[in-house]
Amino acid sequence: MKAFAALYNTLDSSTSTAHKVQAMADYFAKAKPADAAWAAYFLSGGKPRRTVPTRSLRAVALQASGLPDWLFEESYQAVGDLAETMAHVVPPAAHSHTDGLGSRIEAGLAEWMERIILPLRDLDDTERVTAFLQAWLPLPPTERFLLVKLVGGGFRVGVSRLLVTRALAQVSGVDARRIAARMMGYTDAKRQPTASAFSALVAPDEDAHLPRAPGQPFPFFLAHPFQDEVHTLGPVQDWLVEWKYDGIRAQAVCDGDTVCLWSRGEELINDQFPELVEALRGLPEGTVLDGEILVWAGQGPAPFQALQARLNRKSVTRKLMQESPVVFMAYDLLALRGQTLLDTPQWQRRQSLEEPGLLNHPLLRCSPLVSSPAHPAHSWDALAQLRAQSRERGVEGFMLKHAQSRYGAGRTKADGLWWKWKIDPMQVDCVLVYAQRGHGRRASLYTDYTFAVWDRSPQTPEEAQAVAQAIAKGEAVADTTARGLPRLVPFAKAYSGLTDEEFKRVDREIRKHTVDKFGPVRTVVPTLVFELGFEGIGLSGRHKSGVAVRFPRMLRIRDDKALHQADTLATLTALLPSNAPSVSTEDME
Repeated sequence: MKAFAALYNTLDSSTSTAHKVQAMADYFAKAKPADAAWAAYFLSGGKPRRTVPTRSLRAVALQASGLPDWLFEESYQAVGDLAETMAHVVPPAAHSHTDGLGSRIEAGLAEWMERIILPLRDLDDTERVTAFLQAWLPLPPTERFLLVKLVGGGFRVGVSRLLVTRALAQVSGVDARRIAARMMGYTDAKRQPTASAFSALVAPDEDAHLPRAPGQPFPFFLAHPFQDEVHTLGPVQDWLVEWKYDGIRAQAVCDGDTVCLWSRGEELINDQFPELVEALRGLPEGTVLDGEILVWAGQGPAPFQALQARLNRKSVTRKLMQESPVVFMAYDLLALRGQTLLDTPQWQRRQSLEEPGLLNHPLLRCSPLVSSPAHPAHSWDALAQLRAQSRERGVEGFMLKHAQSRYGAGRTKADGLWWKWKIDPMQVDCVLVYAQRGHGRRASLYTDYTFAVWDRSPQTPEEAQAVAQAIAKGEAVADTTARGLPRLVPFAKAYSGLTDEEFKRVDREIRKHTVDKFGPVRTVVPTLVFELGFEGIGLSGRHKSGVAVRFPRMLRIRDDKALHQADTLATLTALLPSNAPSVSTEDME
């Protein structure tokens, strides 16, 4: 555990990609296979189920530090991270590491996980707090910090799976693409990392073909956002152009009796889409498709909100399948009849995908397996005009794939180019009404904001100022409404899009105009108007505004607009797609 804590600190304090890769390579070269197995799991994004609830961790902190609850809460809000707060407020261990607990303290990561951390799940609350305290208190601060991250389910550090793959390739001498293929499914929470699994991950293999166990997907190839002039891409004939759908990226794997649907997050999602699994059984053995799962309504895709009803379910009723019928929109063929096609040029893979009899044509609508239509065009200008219709068609723009590109692993340009040429986000002008401190390096600043729009436009600037004054005085909304004043309706939260200097400026404004506190949340007198961008909008029964937006982010501070010029709820509802579901089952924020 000591070695892994040291690695975590190195990764967390470095901004150099090369330094991070080398640090991981050094760790993997020295670690026992069992410890390396767990390290690779966590660094690649694996998150086992939380073993100690947050309330129990707080109880540990209060008991060990002797702080009153209010002071610990203030400390937590100032630091912005529970593990770091606990490491700071609890005094260092008073005894030496040789008092009988030394063997535990010096144990490796695997022993900590399997003999100490995972067994905490089976204890009641009192036993869990006692056992955790016994394991946690003797540790130095850096290891205390890491242990809280591991038991609380909040472990994350600034490395991607691609960097982990590069480090493992450096240590093992195995090609990075081969390592990436072997890692598919490695972070599945249902599987416990083992020494043998790690040894297989880095084992030399002279086979010229990438190994793939039955039912196993390939590493996903990811696109880069395109934000330049499209004419800079060269001749349009060099590119395959397809609609960019807003669904769930997935791979469909058909290996005889083994049929699997894998999400990009490497989760097996068969139970959520049983009709797709059944349809996949009709594909030739040894077929792997890459594509998008969508709810298909009439002649086009339904908003992403409609798909949410199918997510994170252990079983799906026939009624739900009828209400939210799904299709697998295939846009790439990665293997056919057992032959891997990853190194085949994009245009040939597309040609094979359209082979007669492999998939039904999308216009037939008689099968949930369809192929994504390509859009040949004579000029970029013609495509730009077609792209302008994206929102009406229920898509996000175009995918641009170079005809000669191979199917790579992760977001890399080494194997070719995929670009996502998305339309501009939807935009509204809204007002900041609540704020909360950020986390990590932003813990000392108010950076997480709640935004509102008017329920109706203020008739005059003075009417908008009257609402602001009422909020400053703590007047109830019912009272302002009774006076005939408009109301600010919260509809979205956002915490990204501004520069550090802009965050500092807004933080000063928030501190100057805070009028009330609800735990970590501050009520703010409305003074600032923001332009908020978002990718989608739907009706919501869980939000007072009646709508929920998807992927909101701040585009700019509207210093040129006064409070009364912010948009209204009617502006938001006008952006709703015509086939929006009536009620959302999940938050879209």
